[in-house]
Formats: sequence, C-alpha cells, structure tokens
Amino acid sequence: MDYEFRTDVTGQVFASFSMGHEAVGHWLNEEVKNDLALLDEVEQAIKHVQGSERQWQKIGHEYTLWLDGEEVIVRANQMDLEGDEMEEGMFYYDEESLSLCGVEDFLSVLQAYRRFLAER
Repeated sequence: MDYEFRTDVTGQVFASFSMGHEAVGHWLNEEVKNDLALLDEVEQAIKHVQGSERQWQKIGHEYTLWLDGEEVIVRANQMDLEGDEMEEGMFYYDEESLSLCGVEDFLSVLQAYRRFLAER
C-alpha cells in the first residue's frame, strides 16, 4: 500500500493512497481530519480485538471503519444505497469506496499520519 501525506494551501493535511486503498485516504481526509483522539480510539480498539474473535466498527459521516483481529475494512457509507435510490445507468466506483488491509499495515499508516502531523 503506497500513500502520501501533504498539506494544502489552507494547512489541512491531505492523504492520497494507491489504487485499491483509496478509501483509507478518504477516511483520513473526511473522518479523521487531524483528530488525534479518534486515532487514539481506533488504536485502542485494535488492541482490544487483536488475538480475539471480537469485531469493532466506527460509523462516520462518510466512511465506516470496521476491524477485527486481522483485517481492517474502510467502506463508504454511500455503498448502502440499493435499488431505486440510484439513478438508472449510474453506479459507484467500488474501488474508491472500499479498501481492505491488514491490521499491522493500517497501524503503520496511522503512525505515519501522526508523525506527519507532528512534523508540520
């Protein structure tokens, strides 16, 4: 999983991720937005579920984070739309709306994000 953090002209941190992991970047951009308390909550949840059969999820405004002891899933909430709610001929590009990765890789991303915030 390749990613890059940068700061835009307003000082907001922007994360971009490689194909297949775009939703992780969108989650950081839309839900986290420099919120270290949310990162603390997610890291504590990971510690709680690692090595167990437990699961945890955090439903945000735009994206939901789901995790268990081995895997992290970031999914756009818009993917819940079904049937008649979508205009005919329209579809959502799932590759940007759904990302899966291992817990260790996700923790590495969160640590890199924290480092980037601290160095700004």
